[in-house]
Amino acid sequence: MGLKLQYIDGQTPLDEDEKEGLKIKSITTQGELNEFEQLNIEKAVEWSIHANLKAEKILTETFIKAFHKKMYGEVWSWAGHFRKSDKNIGVEWTQIGIELIKLLDDTRFWIEETKMPAEEVAIRFKHRLVSIHCFPNGNGRHSRLLADIIMDSVYKKEPFTWQKSNMVKANTTRKQYIDALKKADQGNIESLIEFAKK
Repeated sequence: MGLKLQYIDGQTPLDEDEKEGLKIKSITTQGELNEFEQLNIEKAVEWSIHANLKAEKILTETFIKAFHKKMYGEVWSWAGHFRKSDKNIGVEWTQIGIELIKLLDDTRFWIEETKMPAEEVAIRFKHRLVSIHCFPNGNGRHSRLLADIIMDSVYKKEPFTWQKSNMVKANTTRKQYIDALKKADQGNIESLIEFAKK
């Protein structure tokens, strides 16, 4: 029968090769996929709470990949591997590694050399990471959790609430999130910071 996916605003369609990477072959609907992914993500969140992470570990390509694998590795064989095709969003796939290194360097600079508030550092990092779009799928949730990890592990502050939504449903909250991302694309990061804190 195969996996039938319905994409909502802001989601990245998977190509057929990427769909083949589904490890749990009994999954056939979007609802089942969301459920299995959420269970996997909850394990990754639990791990991150107890991992005693530091900025020098978090801000590496190795960790970015490893955390994506922790979030999705039970569901997708390509979890933790950079995408190998261009998508409706993100940089050209051949530029992912280069753009990620620039982002990690910039984020270290923001943390160590500026007085930029914690919320702004975390959200600027999240926004740039999702704009690069490193992986075939899961980039939004991955970047939001990494922003939370920066808040918690680097700044010892409460993680964002993200309006208590995982944003997998097409609803008003997701629309507000997409609108805030679009404003951030235009240079207005404040809307995304406000959304994350609500």
